[in-house]
Amino acid sequence: MTERSGLRRKIWVAFILQAAAISFAAVLGVYGASAVLKHVLIQRALQEEAVHFWDRRVADPQAEVPDTYNMTGYLVQSGHVAVLPAQLRRLDPGFHSLPRAQGGSLVLVEDRGDQRLYLLFKQEQVDSLAFWFGMAPLALVLAVVYVIAWSTYRASKRAVSPVIWLASQVQQWDPDHPDVDAIKPENLPGDVEGEALALASSLHEFGSRIGSFVERERNFTRDASHELRTPLTVIRVASDMMSGDEGLSPLSRRSLGRIQNAGRDMEALIESFLILAREGDTGLPDEDFPVSDVVRDEIEKVRPLLSGKEIELEHVQEADFELHAPSRVLSVLLGNLLRNACHYTDHGKVLVTVKRGSIEVRDTGVGMSREELAKVFEPFYRGGDRRKDGQGIGLSIVRRLSERYGWPVVIESEPGHGTTATIRFPAAS
Repeated sequence: MTERSGLRRKIWVAFILQAAAISFAAVLGVYGASAVLKHVLIQRALQEEAVHFWDRRVADPQAEVPDTYNMTGYLVQSGHVAVLPAQLRRLDPGFHSLPRAQGGSLVLVEDRGDQRLYLLFKQEQVDSLAFWFGMAPLALVLAVVYVIAWSTYRASKRAVSPVIWLASQVQQWDPDHPDVDAIKPENLPGDVEGEALALASSLHEFGSRIGSFVERERNFTRDASHELRTPLTVIRVASDMMSGDEGLSPLSRRSLGRIQNAGRDMEALIESFLILAREGDTGLPDEDFPVSDVVRDEIEKVRPLLSGKEIELEHVQEADFELHAPSRVLSVLLGNLLRNACHYTDHGKVLVTVKRGSIEVRDTGVGMSREELAKVFEPFYRGGDRRKDGQGIGLSIVRRLSERYGWPVVIESEPGHGTTATIRFPAAS
């Protein structure tokens, strides 16, 4: 787990976004409060000041218009605007906001009889009020929000640190030899407690079980490799010796041939299963080998399957190339395709062509329909003539091996016109 995509970074990003969202909301709130202060409270103050002035004017016709630090007033006869500052002369009754170039004041113009009252509230005072009643509280609120967010982040970081530590330990495990001692309860850091401690205990138990399973599977693979091959070797040697007996009847020879074919198929199946038994590790060393050598060996192995059939097994070498992989894997993969071709071909030809970056196995057998071709890689599915010998898992093994090693296999077929299987090797193309 990298820091870039880790849990700690995600928490940090979440708190940053949260703080940004709160800041944005606070700024909008202060901006709205400033608008209320400017367009509601001050307008209300100007209206009340105007009412108060007109009341004083009724009581004392000589009452002066307001002239204070915050407010300036003018009272003129309607139509006599020459005595007013230039920026006020064209204003109609109502509220107005002057640009800053013209003083930036908020202005109330009100008529009473033949007199017109102008009240100006200075913009500087509006800005000062907006600052002290808006920006100052905003700065204080944001400071509190940031302190709380940082404190919460630190607390969250401490809370998830045991989980992150556990994840790093598990990430370092070797699938074949998981080191579970590091997360034993007695080896855990002091801050691992509660749910993290329960998780660590579960992971320790799980890792221990994985280790046991891996060891059991390794022992089975080793024992099966020896114990299953030994009796098959005895059967193969004994059947080969029996085939040299000239006194065998035709029926016995046919039965012996079936025994030999079944033994070869069983050897190939055991080899395939042992390779597939270890996920990600075949137990076979990688090596650089020429593909043509494996092709020739597998062709010779399947020739006995064509005994008694009018079939020509032909090998065409258009190119040769090397692979870096266990050679036995290619032997198993190609052997399954060749046995399939031989089983389902009664006359004609089985042609193996080695091209640059590919191996093609073409036969003139019974072929398959489109529906059969769609299911050809399913385990235990047998297309074409189901009376033929076979277990129906050869192509399933081919698919699994091809996917593991990145050697795609493409099969094309047409009923009555045979089948073509092509193994491609992208790295060698």
